[in-house]
Amino acid sequence: MELQGKTAFVTGAASGLGLAAARRLSEEGANVLMFDRDEARVQQAAGLLGERVLWAAGDVSDEEAVSRAIEQAVSRFGGIHINLNCAGIGSAGKTVGRDGPMALDAFSRVVQVNLIGTFNVLRLCAEQMCRNDDGEVDGERGVIINVASIAAWDGQMGQAAYSASKGGIVSMTLPIARDLARQGVRVMTVAPGIFETPLMSGLPDAVKEALTSIIEFPNRMGVPEEFADMAMHIIRNRYLNGESIRLDAAIRMPAR
Repeated sequence: MELQGKTAFVTGAASGLGLAAARRLSEEGANVLMFDRDEARVQQAAGLLGERVLWAAGDVSDEEAVSRAIEQAVSRFGGIHINLNCAGIGSAGKTVGRDGPMALDAFSRVVQVNLIGTFNVLRLCAEQMCRNDDGEVDGERGVIINVASIAAWDGQMGQAAYSASKGGIVSMTLPIARDLARQGVRVMTVAPGIFETPLMSGLPDAVKEALTSIIEFPNRMGVPEEFADMAMHIIRNRYLNGESIRLDAAIRMPAR
């Protein structure tokens, strides 16, 4: 899909991977709706990216908030062609720890945001994509890119909730691609490794150093712009569909 004049709905857009993707989309000629739960931050970020960029605040698992934001984008730009689902939260907690079993609410909240929130957004965006003209090459109407994590395969101790949520994203990629194939909508997932994002910045330096030490090559954290590079390639390469791509410099996580 060519980007000029298309409209993208990007979640988790106030920082990290989402912000990098939103910036690149805008630079390449797309209209962008930046969606994030941090209202002040997403408003500020959108204000720096130009007149083709709108913003909305809300939780990705809130059907009404997402629907309102989609209506805002459609009203202004005429449709939705691209959806990048970058919103996500982390957690750490053993199944049974010093204080007993992991709180069910803590597990549920991670799955609610990361997995159910991703599905909530993509299903609503896909509905709009199905209304687009099929004038693109191969009758393409839309592209959906979800963000999982290498924790979907290499979950460490204490990552049961996070790994379950990201593994669900990987597992649903192919069936959703099959669901939307006749409508000309492609669905892909990117599974980043260790990236310089706000989620990582909250970790102690010793933990970040230990993680970086097991990255193969290049031996450093990824930068959000490298995720944006991957997203742009997926959007433009029409033969990519129904697959999850690890973007991780060949890291394989140990048990702890």
